[in-house]
Amino acid sequence: MTLFTPFLSKKRLTPLSLEVTNFPEGLPESIQDTMPRKGMRSICFSPRTPSFASPSRGPPARSPLSGPAAAEADKVIEAAALLIMKWNPDTSTYARVTSLFYESKREAAQFITCVNNLQKSMHALASANSAADERLVHAQFLMEIAMKRLQKEFYQILSLNRAHLDPESVSARSSRASARSSISEYSDDGNDEACAARDSIAEVEEASTAAMSDLRSIAECMIASGYGKECVSIYNIIRKSIVDEGIYRLGVERLSTSQVTKMDWDVLEMKVKNWLGAVKIAIRSLFTGERILCDHVFASSDSIRESCFAEISRDGAMILFGFPESVVRSKRSPEEKMFRLLDMYLAISESWPDIESIFAFVSTSTVRSQTLTSLARLSESAHSMLSDFEAAVQKDSRKSSPPVAGGGVHTLTVRTMNYLTLLADYGSIVGDIFADWPGPAKSSMPESCLDTAPESDDAPAISLRLTWLILVLLCKLDGKAKRYKDVATAYLFLANNLQHVVSKVRASNLQDLLGEEWVAKHESKVKQYTGNYERLAWSQVFASLPESSPAAGASPAQAQAQERFRRFNTSFEEAYRKQSESVVPDTNLREEILASVGGRLVQAYREFYEAHRHAIGEERSVGLFVRYAPEDLENYLSELFYGTGGDVGSTSSTSSSTSSNRHHSWSR
Repeated sequence: MTLFTPFLSKKRLTPLSLEVTNFPEGLPESIQDTMPRKGMRSICFSPRTPSFASPSRGPPARSPLSGPAAAEADKVIEAAALLIMKWNPDTSTYARVTSLFYESKREAAQFITCVNNLQKSMHALASANSAADERLVHAQFLMEIAMKRLQKEFYQILSLNRAHLDPESVSARSSRASARSSISEYSDDGNDEACAARDSIAEVEEASTAAMSDLRSIAECMIASGYGKECVSIYNIIRKSIVDEGIYRLGVERLSTSQVTKMDWDVLEMKVKNWLGAVKIAIRSLFTGERILCDHVFASSDSIRESCFAEISRDGAMILFGFPESVVRSKRSPEEKMFRLLDMYLAISESWPDIESIFAFVSTSTVRSQTLTSLARLSESAHSMLSDFEAAVQKDSRKSSPPVAGGGVHTLTVRTMNYLTLLADYGSIVGDIFADWPGPAKSSMPESCLDTAPESDDAPAISLRLTWLILVLLCKLDGKAKRYKDVATAYLFLANNLQHVVSKVRASNLQDLLGEEWVAKHESKVKQYTGNYERLAWSQVFASLPESSPAAGASPAQAQAQERFRRFNTSFEEAYRKQSESVVPDTNLREEILASVGGRLVQAYREFYEAHRHAIGEERSVGLFVRYAPEDLENYLSELFYGTGGDVGSTSSTSSSTSSNRHHSWSR
């Protein structure tokens, strides 16, 4: 690296080596390694100008600088010497223990100006081919001392201002300015808390701004003097440690494949949840703050600020954005793993514009590439897991467990719909992931189910896939319904499970994905199932009642009336005994069935009761044959579909005692 050329210059200039004084005290060895050593810096010339030490090899040498130019150079060197030697820690105890930029901002600015002027004079002397001029030798000596001083100041400002230069503080500078502006609106109200907050915000912002300004002035001076490499090295060492520490404190770590596969899911899931919070903080504060600081400090050189930010952030960003790819390798069931992966996909997708902006440099393209790779792996894994879930539903054996008691909702229905509703809650992200997914294969489905299979129309791929998955579930439920010996209970089972499916769709984003037409179609199917249940479960009870009442003025024979009441009692008690074990978990469906069965049965029985009760005979016979009043039926029926079991006799006292306190809409 040459003294008078900008940082990263590729020109090779002819040197004349000079010895340099010792290092400043108090700097770490890693920083000292970047500082100029004895003989490290050299006086350099234009590549078109040969070394003064070998004039015979080039054109005739020009005369040394003289006249007004020489006088001006002498003046600049003399002024620079006074200030630079004042702050030389090797010759001054005061300079060794005092910080120039903390002691006097005005003098620090003068120091930078002197160094810049000294650099210009050295260029003038070198251009005049005055390499052997004592003035240039002395200027070089002063420059080395000045650079060591600025390196030390640069290090101290970075180290001592960690609180004011932490990424969150830097990234929030504009927010602080906005907050201070809003607080200032109330400054005239005499609000002590508002004034204190305004003062605190101003103090933090002032310290941060001052530190960033000092770093920038030092960096620009060192880069212009050919010491960009040393400046950048100090900056990278300190700021990279801050980024790496930030990633560590956020709890993000690099995981190997063997670590992931051996890790308990509870532990890995906790790491995923931690990562979801960490990635937002890292993007919003850590990397954004470092990018802002780097852009400000090295504003004079696009190449330097790019290389600095890349060096500082690359490793931490690769660990952060490579974490999802590691989690994908874990072997877990689709129900456990799917939603954590979707959470990570969502977090990266929402943050992608910021990631793309922060890591826009060519040198940070590996970070963008890693991020996109993680997104692709998450998407592929989601495809695979949804296929695995579908296969698990299809393979669920109807012989693996007994029928659900009372025709209730099967665990397969509950598990599947919980999974699909959660999946639908991810909205457009799910649509993006499955946008190019091929349609489902129908060859594995029974032909009876294919009549209701979704058509491959203009509907989104995810809508078709979810419709298909529900169809797979319903076909499995058809098979499970065949295990019931009682056909009425089988239809109630189908009604309960389909009602659960429809209710879940209605109450989630599935309704938007499947459409109103799908919902209406399956609600109609529920009514069809409940109609079949009512017909098969209660038809004998309805058949025991006469289709019409006796003609006006006519009275049925006593024996006929007694037989009809006895037949109704028997059929009702038999039906009630069976249906008392039935279950209808959905409140709306339960009320609908009771309204349909109870409304028709109570009304028909009331007409029969009023027409035939008096034909029974004496009061003792009435108590023997007429067991139920219409109000009793209402209360018995209201006890159904809770799966409590029992018969009419076991609940008659309870029903009778509560009949006066109950009113059913279906009994009006």
